[in-house]
Amino acid sequence: MSDLLSDEEIEARLPDGWERDGDEIARTFEFDSYLEGVGFAAGAGGLAEEAFHHPEMTVGWREVEVRLTTHDAGGITENDTDLAARLNELAD
Repeated sequence: MSDLLSDEEIEARLPDGWERDGDEIARTFEFDSYLEGVGFAAGAGGLAEEAFHHPEMTVGWREVEVRLTTHDAGGITENDTDLAARLNELAD
């Protein structure tokens, strides 16, 4: 199990575009079309499976909301901030 990050560590490690929401970090990615968002969600699912870390994702019209937390640790860990950074790279 990963160790929880302190408030200061979360702030320092939070990738661009991500916000803290209690025990989660979240970001809404915007796309030019619904299918682009679906493609991103599929790619994000692959990255998450590789990392054995599974985000909550909501696919909407031209956007995908992603929420990350480490359930077994009870909050935000380095696993969350690392996957968030990889999802930013995927979206670029």
